[in-house]
Amino acid sequence: MPPYHHLFKPSLMKKLQVLKRLIAFACMGATLLLLGFGAVSLQAQAFPAKPVRIVVPAGPGSAVDAVVRDLVPGLTELLGQQVVVDNKPGANSTIGARDVARAPADGHTLLHGNVNNALNDLLSPNPCCKLGEALLPVTRMTATPLVMVVHPSVPANNLKEFLALAKSQPDRITQASGGNGSITHLLGEMMNYTAGIKLRDVPYKAIGAELPDLLAGHVMVAYLAPVVVAQHIKQGKLRALGMAGSKRVAIISEVPTMAEAGLSGVEASGWNGLFVPAGTPVSIINRIQADVAKVLQSPAYKAQAASVGSELGGESPQEFAAFIRAEMAKWGRLIKDANIKTE
Repeated sequence: MPPYHHLFKPSLMKKLQVLKRLIAFACMGATLLLLGFGAVSLQAQAFPAKPVRIVVPAGPGSAVDAVVRDLVPGLTELLGQQVVVDNKPGANSTIGARDVARAPADGHTLLHGNVNNALNDLLSPNPCCKLGEALLPVTRMTATPLVMVVHPSVPANNLKEFLALAKSQPDRITQASGGNGSITHLLGEMMNYTAGIKLRDVPYKAIGAELPDLLAGHVMVAYLAPVVVAQHIKQGKLRALGMAGSKRVAIISEVPTMAEAGLSGVEASGWNGLFVPAGTPVSIINRIQADVAKVLQSPAYKAQAASVGSELGGESPQEFAAFIRAEMAKWGRLIKDANIKTE
């Protein structure tokens, strides 16, 4: 029996025993809480603990795929873990997006998302994985303005002549797109709405898949990346009417912007960037953003981007999120005003 035990009344002894238990539970809770914080901190500090997978919702060899593969060597060196590319094309980028949204939120699985993912959120009645909710923005990588090209058989040497031709032949001139709801489909609808014309949309399975038919004259108009059409323009196999950007692109500097050619308010770029599953620790998101930004600013990556007519990103997650909101607001207005449907 403890010393002086006989000096305490039974009721007081019970109170002391209860107090001891409460103190013990409080200490245990504090210990568990500290262990929990330590585990979270350790998880963030340990990143990356294994190879990092970047899911690309496009096929190998595509322009989108090349953007990521050019990033891989530099990012692998900075992270200290191998970065691997996992191509998951299909369903207008939603297959790859769904895969990443379901992955563990530990930074080891990223989505190389693009403008089509944002358009899916606007056009789909039940989007699978919304940007900013199921998928959190890390940083924008590149943005490439699209160029409007026509087959040489089209009797129009510039944009003004083309618009006059289109107004005289409503719904007869064919306009290729990368599928319903794609950026090239929406850009075509923007042309129709802004210029007061009616071009007939011919959807293909993917952006760029229309090029052979365009060169053969089976479709008359398309909107493609500068690097895809630059050589064909120089060889006279295609005619460029305008850049859907705010400024000219060096690799086809002779091509005016849409505004310079006489049609303001028509701008669209094929932007892309990295996303992680919701719940990924902020410290991990910031680490990835910082390392990606370093690679984007390397002389080699800058030269590669310039050679294909792309502008570089690398901004913070907050800035990328604001950019996406602005893009969705712009395209959302067009979808509403022009009553665009994809079903």
